[in-house]
Amino acid sequence: MIEAILFDFGDVFINLDKEAITRELKKLGLKEWNKELQDLNADYEVGKMDEFDFMTEIQKHIPNSELEDIRTAWNSILLDFPLKRLEFLQLLSKQYRLFLLSNTDQTHIDKFEHLVGQSFARDFYSCFEKVYFSYDIKLRKPDAKAFKLIINNHNLTPKKTLFVDDNLSNIESANDLGFQTWHLNPDKEDVTQLLDILKKVHA
Repeated sequence: MIEAILFDFGDVFINLDKEAITRELKKLGLKEWNKELQDLNADYEVGKMDEFDFMTEIQKHIPNSELEDIRTAWNSILLDFPLKRLEFLQLLSKQYRLFLLSNTDQTHIDKFEHLVGQSFARDFYSCFEKVYFSYDIKLRKPDAKAFKLIINNHNLTPKKTLFVDDNLSNIESANDLGFQTWHLNPDKEDVTQLLDILKKVHA
C-alpha cells in the first residue's frame, strides 16, 4: 500500500524544453555545451556558487555576451505549468503524504515563481509536506544520499513510497533503495494519470 509519493518537478509538473539552453546560448556565441559547463551546472545545482558567479563562469565561454542575456538563455528551458496538474495535486494531497525532490538551481526557481505568480507557486508548494531543491540540500539525484535524507527526515518506508521522475538514472537509484517507481514519459504521459498507475501498484 502506497502511503507517500515523492515527485520530480521538471517535465512532471512544469514543462521543459531541454534543448533550449544550448540553443539560446549558441545564439549568444557559445561554440558547444561541453563537460566544463556540465560540471559547472552540477555545482550550481548543489549550491556551490551563487547566481552571479555561475553566470560569470558561463560568460567566460561567451565573452561578448551580457550577463542578463545569459540569464534569459538559462531560463529558456522553462515552459508552462498546466493548471490541471496543480488541481490534480491538490486532490492527491488529501489522500497521500507528498514530497518534491528536484535537481534545480536558484535561478530557475526564481523564474518559475515569476512565471506562474506567487499565488500559484504558494498553492503548489502547499500541496507538499516538504519541498526539497538540490541547491538547498547540497545533494542531487541520482545520489542515494538525496533519497536517504528524505527517508530519514520523514520516517518513510521506501516500499510504501512511490517515486515519480522522467529521468531513468534517478528511477534506477530509487529502485535500488526499494522505492516503488513510475518512470514518466513526458511525451506520452501526464502526471494526472497517476491514479491509474497507483491502481496497478496496489493490485
